[in-house]
Amino acid sequence: MIRTTTMYFFLFVFVLLFAACYDKQREQQLVQREQALLEKEKQFALKETEYQALIKMRDSLLARRMADSGKKEDMVNVNWPPEIAGLWNGKVVCTESSCSDYVAGDVRTDVWEFGSDSSQLVAKVINNNKLIRVYTAVYNNNQARLHFKTDAATDKQVEMNILLNEISAAKIKGLRILTIDDKCTAKFSVELSRVPNKD
Repeated sequence: MIRTTTMYFFLFVFVLLFAACYDKQREQQLVQREQALLEKEKQFALKETEYQALIKMRDSLLARRMADSGKKEDMVNVNWPPEIAGLWNGKVVCTESSCSDYVAGDVRTDVWEFGSDSSQLVAKVINNNKLIRVYTAVYNNNQARLHFKTDAATDKQVEMNILLNEISAAKIKGLRILTIDDKCTAKFSVELSRVPNKD
């Protein structure tokens, strides 16, 4: 009887020790998760601070630009020339590629809209009534340079540069160069034709 009681006592002590160890492991896991969450919150707060600083810098640059020019219209009057502004049917053909995502001969058709936001020229690419991409743009000497880069947080870093250097009221032609993760390059011919008015 004493042996059985002693055995039960040791079994009881063993179960308590095991339960205590298990609780400590769970507690350690919770502490690690909490630390990881705090670290992510710090990173998010840092990105938010950087974002706010960029917004302030943009606003101050726009204010300085407005003050330097002395005209509010300069800031607002960012427009494409009439022969470019508006909707275009686009055909983009891959001409050469070192990227596995693109093959020479691939063709993509979209609608392009040349317009502006409050501070710069933009070109929007639309497919099936969905906005696919927004290029920032610069127009000089009858040439348009368009640029797009994915957000730094995305897994695949894509940068696109377009030079539109054959511009008329009915057709625009040029070249797009795309790089992925600074490892491969694909080149495309770009041909845009004016969307007819529905008058």
